[in-house]
Amino acid sequence: MSIKKVVVIGGGTGTFVTLTALKNYPVKLSAIVSMIDSGGSTGRLRDQLGVLPPGDIRQALVALSEEGKIWRNLFTYRFEGGDLAGHTFGNIFLSTIEKMAGSLPKAIKMSQKLLKTKGNILPVTLDKSTLFAKLADGTVIESEAKIDELGQDWKLPVRKISKCWISPKSRATKEALQAIKGADFIIVGPGDMHTSILPNFLVEGVAEAVVKSRAKKIFVVNLMTKRGHTDDFKSSDFVKELKKYAAGLVFDYVLINSGKIEKNVVGWYEKTCEVEPVVNNLQENTRTRIIKSDIVSNATYGKTISDRIQRSLIRHDPEKLGRTLRDVIFG
Repeated sequence: MSIKKVVVIGGGTGTFVTLTALKNYPVKLSAIVSMIDSGGSTGRLRDQLGVLPPGDIRQALVALSEEGKIWRNLFTYRFEGGDLAGHTFGNIFLSTIEKMAGSLPKAIKMSQKLLKTKGNILPVTLDKSTLFAKLADGTVIESEAKIDELGQDWKLPVRKISKCWISPKSRATKEALQAIKGADFIIVGPGDMHTSILPNFLVEGVAEAVVKSRAKKIFVVNLMTKRGHTDDFKSSDFVKELKKYAAGLVFDYVLINSGKIEKNVVGWYEKTCEVEPVVNNLQENTRTRIIKSDIVSNATYGKTISDRIQRSLIRHDPEKLGRTLRDVIFG
């Protein structure tokens, strides 16, 4: 199999899974990650030290590392007491190297050598910006952290997001744009639409570059909706939401889970979080192929000390997702 250039765009747990799924295949990986994170340890380091958000970079480093479990445990460890309470080791590590090296790109290169990563990690921008969201009732929410928490209070009614933007405007890094232009495949998702995926497309130059790229474009649809973000979304709604910010974007492939999600987990979601499995309503056409595959993990995930918020109980399975993406990429 010839080596393909694959670019993954996103952030957070979704990108972690996709990178983990692909790193053992003969591909040249580039991870373009969001730089808008403002919550928890990342937000505090950003405010106190003036560094760029390390959170999504940390996740990508761990996903691509060939150093094994010890680095994953170290980088995701969150201190519970003292002056470091709430910080992850990985975030402190990256912020320290950034201060020593003088720039985030240099810090990433040094970290990649230490962790022996298989692939490159590219910040989507080096400009400092804040994410904003306008809700259907006109309310404006400022910061990725507060937007991420929308819908977390089950006692309050849902207020849907109508528009997102970043301020001040930021420009894409030359390295990110070059990776997009030279890619054979571009993979978007899975991940939180408004806080992990869209922030990349809000950076000047990214949406246009992805649309113009000759790469085959793949969209991995989320397994579940998210209260306050993607309520009642079907597969087509995820695609439409992204196209609002990337006019003319056409996906060559859309991956949708066809595997069974345990009833007790679905029941917990419906009762506790008011969310549900994403229903597919997309139809194949001359431009887009719909791929239905069992890509859901059989494991359930609880909140760990490395998490600042409650994350999904179910996630995509890296091995299953990797096999499905392999079949698409190598035919």
